[in-house]
Amino acid sequence: VLEFKRRRDLIVDGLNAIPGIRCTMPQGAYYVFPNVEDTGMSSRALADALLEKAGVACLAGESFGEFGKVHLRFSFANSQANLREALRRMREWVTTL
Repeated sequence: VLEFKRRRDLIVDGLNAIPGIRCTMPQGAYYVFPNVEDTGMSSRALADALLEKAGVACLAGESFGEFGKVHLRFSFANSQANLREALRRMREWVTTL
C-alpha cells in the first residue's frame, strides 16, 4: 500500500509540473485522470501523440464518456523508475507544443 501511495504521489506531482496538465489526487484504484484542456489538444489527439512522439501509453478520457472529454487516463501500476521516465518524456514533448 505504501509503495502505491508513493507511485500515486510521484505521478500526480509529475503531471502537475507539466504545462497545460492539471491532476487531482485520486482516492482509489491505480489510475490518474488529469485534465489536459490547457494543452490545446483533444484527449484523443494528445494520447495518440504521446504514444507516437514520446513513447508513453495512455487512454483518451473521452473513451470513458462525456465527462472524460478533456482528460487522459494513466495507470501508475508500474515502477517508480518507469513512471519518472514517462513523466520526463511527456514533459519534454509537451513543452514543445
